[in-house]
Amino acid sequence: MTRILLLLFFISSLLFSQNETAVVQVSKTEAVPQKISKADLENLELKKEEERKERILEYVSKLKEIDREVSKEKVWMKSYASYLTSLDVREGLKKITKRIKYLRENGKSVSDMDELNALVSKEKILTSQIEQLKEKDSAPFSKLLTPPDIDEAITISNPFDIFTGMSFVKTINADFDEYVKRKEELTELIALLRKEREIYNEIKNLDTENKYTLQAEAKEKQLERFETALDTIEVTAEVYQKRLEVIEININKNIETQVYRLVNIGIIILVVFLVFLLLKLVIKKYITDNERFYMANKIINFTNVTLIILIIFFNYIENVSYLVTILGFASAGIAIAMKDWFMSILGWLVIVFGGSIHVGDRIRVEMDGAVYVGDVMDISLLRMTLFEDVTLTTYMTNRRAGRIVFIPNNYVFTRMISNYSHSSLKTVWDGIDIVITFESNHKKAIHLCKNITKKYSKGYTDITRKQLNKIRNHYSLKNTNVEPRIFSFIEPNGINISSWYLTNAYATLTLRSIISTEIIDAFNNEDDINIAYPTQKLHIESSKKAPPFDTQAHEIV
Repeated sequence: MTRILLLLFFISSLLFSQNETAVVQVSKTEAVPQKISKADLENLELKKEEERKERILEYVSKLKEIDREVSKEKVWMKSYASYLTSLDVREGLKKITKRIKYLRENGKSVSDMDELNALVSKEKILTSQIEQLKEKDSAPFSKLLTPPDIDEAITISNPFDIFTGMSFVKTINADFDEYVKRKEELTELIALLRKEREIYNEIKNLDTENKYTLQAEAKEKQLERFETALDTIEVTAEVYQKRLEVIEININKNIETQVYRLVNIGIIILVVFLVFLLLKLVIKKYITDNERFYMANKIINFTNVTLIILIIFFNYIENVSYLVTILGFASAGIAIAMKDWFMSILGWLVIVFGGSIHVGDRIRVEMDGAVYVGDVMDISLLRMTLFEDVTLTTYMTNRRAGRIVFIPNNYVFTRMISNYSHSSLKTVWDGIDIVITFESNHKKAIHLCKNITKKYSKGYTDITRKQLNKIRNHYSLKNTNVEPRIFSFIEPNGINISSWYLTNAYATLTLRSIISTEIIDAFNNEDDINIAYPTQKLHIESSKKAPPFDTQAHEIV
């Protein structure tokens, strides 16, 4: 735009000189020596003055357009305006301070005192303004030229820090892009200011009255400050970019290290998993007992998980001694807060490695006055899962069965737990009591009970004999008699025949029902054996007056 204006100015000057040459040539051709009149010279001067003013107005119009473009850069222009304001305020404060000093030394009249008081108040106001503009008083664009602060580079020590590192790199790059955007805005602003300087230079050549001199000087100073700011921001941006590159390289290197470590740990865990999988297959092939296989599978799973945790733990803990110290201090509070959990874990260790209870065992547990009998379905780290079966306990006490009962492992320390099938011993003693009258042949009754119980429990008797021989190496057994036992006791209502026999621990009610019915049938078939139960005799005596019909005394048994 400036070049076009200069070209137009040159062409108009050339045309004006050609007109003057043509006038001279005409005068020469006429060969009449004539002089230009004073009026013509004045008209010519007026015409030149009008042209000069028109050209100045054109330049001023262009300056207004450029000013509108400059005003769009609000951030930079607002900062510069604040800087100028701070300078004006400081300059005004200096003048006021000087005047106050003068009035205090020389002021004597009332008007001087009033002026002094007014200036003191104004001094306080300006001092407050200077405090607010303190950051902008030392140098213009201080905040805009200062690059964003870079937080301390994070340390990537585990896989989770990878995402943190990537987010950090993204953040600092975004801050740098914002800083570069400021530089680009400043570059565009300086280009506009340089156009203004060129136009002011043209105006200065045309301005004979020096109306625009001060404005031109102010714009020149403004341009110098902005150019200085541009030089500063370019150098700062270059240094800032180098620093960001170093940080990004270090973070990427740490991320690469963590990914490499994670891949190595993944390979190690996969190998460990495959080894334990093969171990499971071997155990499944050579261990046919379901209970032993279940327990071995549990131990393998626990060992596998523990080993994997230890691998991860020692790979990502830089200072193990420091961690042990922290855990030592924290363990006391944790132990108190999670006492039941720790006791359950300890109970699990006692159960698993002590061998007192296995999955599939039938146990009896007393909890808060309630009794539960059932089969152990699972032994986890914190609890045992029990399936409540139909047993003599459910028949006589609970009248409920089929429930899933969860028993905390710490109950092995505080509650009584009975095992009906411990150490491959799958049989238990069960007894049936039946009372006969005192007149009955009790010897025959004992003989019948012995034969019946021996007949139906013979298979369990043989099994128990073999099982006791196996566990004799682990326990001290004084009485290993496994034959049925018959006892007789005197009761208020008769003689109690108590028959004890071995039966399956998982099906006591079935054999109990069979033997009970057989004993009753055998006793009923004998004339000299009567089953006793509470009896009463009712005697009815005849009155002195004869009843209207015959009555007989009845004995009610």
